[in-house]
Amino acid sequence: MSETNMDDMVKAYLSIRGEREKIYREYQLKDADLKEQLSRLEQAMLEKCNDINADSIRTGHGTIIKSMREDFVCSDWDNFKKFVIENDAIELLQQRISQSNFKEYTSTHKEDGLPPGISTMRSYKVTVRKPTRKE
Repeated sequence: MSETNMDDMVKAYLSIRGEREKIYREYQLKDADLKEQLSRLEQAMLEKCNDINADSIRTGHGTIIKSMREDFVCSDWDNFKKFVIENDAIELLQQRISQSNFKEYTSTHKEDGLPPGISTMRSYKVTVRKPTRKE
């Protein structure tokens, strides 16, 4: 493949990537504005539900439903990990591997191989960088 053809492909690649970045930035700005509008409307509807002590309000265009969301947060991971181990409560954790921590672990335990149930998926990709400007 000729260098000119490769140069044309890199130029096209960077142009497309730049256009995608521009569109994505525009989308993010518009989406942030729309999210803010929705948030203000949701707050006003919640206040109305609270004012009239209602869990739902039916309108001609739809029904407002007031519900509670409950999230759990951990402020002491060391104690929580001990609790999970002592109570054999592994189901309290999400099932996902920390990629960076696992990579570090395997690099220091190469002779042990991979733990049971773990496999590796590898793929190749290319990265295109803009040329650096020389001043």
